[in-house]
Amino acid sequence: MVALNPSTIRRLQKLQQVPSVWEGDRRPIYSESSSNPELESETTNECIIWVDGSHGMVRAMDMVTPDTGPEAIVRTLLRAMENPQSPAPAIRPQKIVVKDREIQFFLRGVLQNLGIAIDYVPDLPLIDEIFRGLQEVSDNRPPQLPPEYAEALVEKADQIWDDAPWEILGEHQIISIELNQWDIENLYVCVLGKLGMDYGILLYRSLDSLKRFRERVTYEKSYENLEEAFLGQDCLFITYDSFQEDDEDNDNGNTNLENLSVSEIQANFGNLHPLEGLRSVLYEEEALTTLVTLEALHRFLRASRKKMTGNKFPSISSRYRIPIPKSDRVVSIKVTTMPEVAEELYEIAVESDSEGDEELEIEMPMLKDDLVPQNSFLSLGVVPWETVEYLRDNTKQYQAAEEDIELSGEGLPIILIQTSLPKATKLIADLEEAQGLHGIGFNPGEDPLEEKTYDLGILKTYDGVLHLFGEFMQNDPVHQEARQKWDERCIATGGWCGLIIARGITGASRGQPEFKDMMALFEMRFLSSQELGIGPLKLMPVSY
Repeated sequence: MVALNPSTIRRLQKLQQVPSVWEGDRRPIYSESSSNPELESETTNECIIWVDGSHGMVRAMDMVTPDTGPEAIVRTLLRAMENPQSPAPAIRPQKIVVKDREIQFFLRGVLQNLGIAIDYVPDLPLIDEIFRGLQEVSDNRPPQLPPEYAEALVEKADQIWDDAPWEILGEHQIISIELNQWDIENLYVCVLGKLGMDYGILLYRSLDSLKRFRERVTYEKSYENLEEAFLGQDCLFITYDSFQEDDEDNDNGNTNLENLSVSEIQANFGNLHPLEGLRSVLYEEEALTTLVTLEALHRFLRASRKKMTGNKFPSISSRYRIPIPKSDRVVSIKVTTMPEVAEELYEIAVESDSEGDEELEIEMPMLKDDLVPQNSFLSLGVVPWETVEYLRDNTKQYQAAEEDIELSGEGLPIILIQTSLPKATKLIADLEEAQGLHGIGFNPGEDPLEEKTYDLGILKTYDGVLHLFGEFMQNDPVHQEARQKWDERCIATGGWCGLIIARGITGASRGQPEFKDMMALFEMRFLSSQELGIGPLKLMPVSY
């Protein structure tokens, strides 16, 4: 069982202990809002909640996946004590009650030195009431697609995937769809995927919105303004992801969606508007608009594809009679290429490239997230100097520091990456190909849509590329303490630290690899955020 660090226990013992009883539980929240009827109709996440029963107050709440371990319950509890989400002081309860025996025994083991009684009760009426409210909210949430059109929309999106319009159309080559239905005169189609990164179809409600966004993205360098530009779009969208993006076979993140069959692809639908922001739900009129537009685009691509191959984008106009689903009506839809607009958007992109290539290269070092396998076990810690000496002589791969490291303090500050044997072997080979590791650093990051801030762990290889290896919540007290100790230990070693790559992601060795599991030791410099040179990062889904 994982135990709290002694310093964490001492810190928690300093909190005022009050005669209150807290309730805690972990329960599934069911949702039937999937946009794809081919998926299971009911998806499940689990909610962890800690409530001050004496005051009827929620102290902390987290959503986790069902396979998340019991440690998440403790993390949420520590936040409830030290950083409650309610306007309440940091305190330590006198008693905790739970209705799950496994949770009770786990908490007794972890919290045994905090003077907190942990009891079992058969019922938690306050939490029962809260979860009923949460489930009602989930049940009343509208589906991502209207049920009567969901299957047809997914089938039509799959048809567009098979059409692969990104093989012949760039993002600047715009197609006009004349609808004159549902208060929309025209939609302007922008195809994503020519660069092999994000794949999708954007349906702009106005040409001005499309041009304005392209201009701002081309010239704007401020993250805040890019976010504003993204949310300022006025469009419907369809994007594509892999069903298997979380599977172990795709943990290296190198899967090219274009190589996948339609059975391996999931279509996602949504809406963007300056006053609504991003919404992953389509209502009835929006669903009908999207459905009819995709059908018109499909017919146009089937009839005119050969005319647009080889980077050609001539003036083409066609008209199609398309039935409206669940209705006896048939509408006439005109589809037209817009070569003048394509030329205008292309010139904007070329002009920006010629003016800003060198500046952008300096301001935006490459940051990649495909080096470290997904679902790896990551931890910040320290390795005693005796162990360091042993690993230097007994690991398959050893990168020595450029100078002798001062043997002071507890040992060498270490980032541990533990994964399966094949993935660990590939990770070591990738680092060798990148000429080795230059340094490790942490950089602030933010997800403005989720209102979360992160401490981003970054590896810098000698080929100058930055690699994201971990995202840590900045307000997580466990990570805060680990970072503080990391910084202190790096100061003691004169700025030197290390990376250990270990095998054995499952079983008893997970998080506690033995010597035989440690495959590589890299010694390198600890880099400040200034030395990384990328500044605070924001999650910006500007590809829509």
